[in-house]
Amino acid sequence: MIMGNMIVLNDGSSFDEARLESEKWLSYLYYTENKDVNIERVDVVEQISGKETLSYVLRTLDILENNKNGLDDNETEIVRTVLSWSEVAKGGSVKERESWRKKGYPLDIHNLASAEIYLEECQDTAKNKTIISTLIRTHGLIGQALRGEVRVDKNAPLLDLKRYLTEESLERIVKVLNLCIIGGVSEALWEKVKDDAMSLIDRVLAGDFTEFTDRERMERLDPRLKDADEELQFVFSEKIFPKYELWYYQAAFADFMLPHIKWLLCKAVEMLDEDVAYISFKHVADALYYDFQGKKHLNVYKERIIEKYIKEPALNNVELVVLKQGKAVLCDFRFSKVCEKLIDFCVEAERSGLLTFEKSITVLYDMFGFRRDEFDRLNNEERYLARMNATEESTKNSIIDYVTGTSVVDVGSGGGVLLDLLEKTYPDKRVIGTDISENVIEALSKKKAEENHSWTVIRHNFYEGVFNEPVDNVIFSSILHEIYSYTETENGRFDIESVKKALKNAYASLRPGGRIIIRDGIKTKVDESTITLRFKDPDGPEFFKNYVNDFKGLKDIEDKKIVMNPDGTVSACTNFIREFLFTYTWGKQSYAHEVQEQFGYFTLDEFREFFEEIGAKLIRCEEFLEPGYPLHLSPKVELIPDKYPASNCIIVAEKA
Repeated sequence: MIMGNMIVLNDGSSFDEARLESEKWLSYLYYTENKDVNIERVDVVEQISGKETLSYVLRTLDILENNKNGLDDNETEIVRTVLSWSEVAKGGSVKERESWRKKGYPLDIHNLASAEIYLEECQDTAKNKTIISTLIRTHGLIGQALRGEVRVDKNAPLLDLKRYLTEESLERIVKVLNLCIIGGVSEALWEKVKDDAMSLIDRVLAGDFTEFTDRERMERLDPRLKDADEELQFVFSEKIFPKYELWYYQAAFADFMLPHIKWLLCKAVEMLDEDVAYISFKHVADALYYDFQGKKHLNVYKERIIEKYIKEPALNNVELVVLKQGKAVLCDFRFSKVCEKLIDFCVEAERSGLLTFEKSITVLYDMFGFRRDEFDRLNNEERYLARMNATEESTKNSIIDYVTGTSVVDVGSGGGVLLDLLEKTYPDKRVIGTDISENVIEALSKKKAEENHSWTVIRHNFYEGVFNEPVDNVIFSSILHEIYSYTETENGRFDIESVKKALKNAYASLRPGGRIIIRDGIKTKVDESTITLRFKDPDGPEFFKNYVNDFKGLKDIEDKKIVMNPDGTVSACTNFIREFLFTYTWGKQSYAHEVQEQFGYFTLDEFREFFEEIGAKLIRCEEFLEPGYPLHLSPKVELIPDKYPASNCIIVAEKA
């Protein structure tokens, strides 16, 4: 946007329009059509304009103006020039970029290419050329060493500058430069790493290039690697760290499991020539994300296809390719046309939120043999887990007061919020999370590594058997209704025997005095009562019609008394209305999953009868209305009579 003589970018940064004529670096970054941005730093993919790099450079220059920290005029000009030119290889017109490639500039290793472009364009003294081009070549390498992407000794060229600068001057320049480089990404990032960065700079300028150990470097690169097996440790310590710089590793592999990362790295290394020094995964990162509901989102569909390729490399649906540019190699995945169309369909089907399309995704993924867990929500998993984590006002928190003994199992841990709460409340107890969705296990393993939690997580299903060791507590928080809704028994889904079997196996897993703790949906006693709904949301009646057609639960209730009234209201028995309302709360985007679940499967009396039958002592057995339901539903619907049925229950049963 041009305002007077000023050009204002989307982030609010601005510069004088006249500078475009006088400052070549600015022209390269402003007029470029190249959208070279680290996807790791982006919240919305579709908002990438190509001006992100320029905005970043302008931020670094603003930081310099406010944080000269003792720099004299000449030192300030050196730092300003380095910041201005260090990202220029990400800019340029199509013609200019092609010209740079023909000259052999490695554009995907932008600090090296930018140094060459600077030397080609600059009109400076030989001394300043050497100082500035060296600082551009080492631009960002302090931060990359802290992240484990490069060896510490890649910063060794900085020592050569002692021939041109005093030690004090060099130290001031390098420290302010890194403040600008890292602070330009975010102030929070600088505050987090500044002590480590300053310490590393002191070490480097003193000629101490002692490397982080392979184990330290792995954990800096990816916190999950502290749990890496010996084979993966060997890949890093023997094949990668001694030879290669890694670019965009975290952006590309944050959502892959460690075995898949190991395979991909081994495969990539096998395909490299001897003279390769840089491996970039930027193209992998860029291909793995797209926008959903206005926010960057992992493309699970692509990820699943890649997983299949890893397990069966002979398949021709996708292949890992490497493109060499000088001493740099760019890794990417090439999908077949069929796979590209499949991915496009799945993305659009997900956006529709319709159950029929969701079923189509499931059928297609079964047809192609891609991974699909029993409770798998595919790309909806992230949103589902985030919503499950939003429990600050929920009665979920109160159930942990009943925990006893020294160990507790959280069944169906989802986003891990209950694991965190248990760990915080009972630091002396062993906390174990379980789930049967591989997506959830992946997410929790990543969360544990990144946040350094003490709890553990394993794959287990109480419907299939007892736990692998005696424990003192088994918590079923909003999970028994999923076992009831999804488990395929000889009588199909929605078979109460699935719940009874899971609870009996959990009870058998308890030590004497141990407890089963349940927080879940509750069923209303079958009676003649009905509830009428008047929709305030114009889409409500259509939502209800779809629900009537798609919901297959409440098999034990023959007459649900469903009526579409002439005045636009709808009526049905209390249990059906309760099930509908709690699906309606989740909205259209979760409809395809929630309509497949029945939240209430036992009445309170039936809970009592079951636990008395297996010999358990009931500590607590009550039903209640979760306050969040009327809060979220009141703008969308009116109940007649104006009274919500009980939504949830808390059951605590102790083993004799």
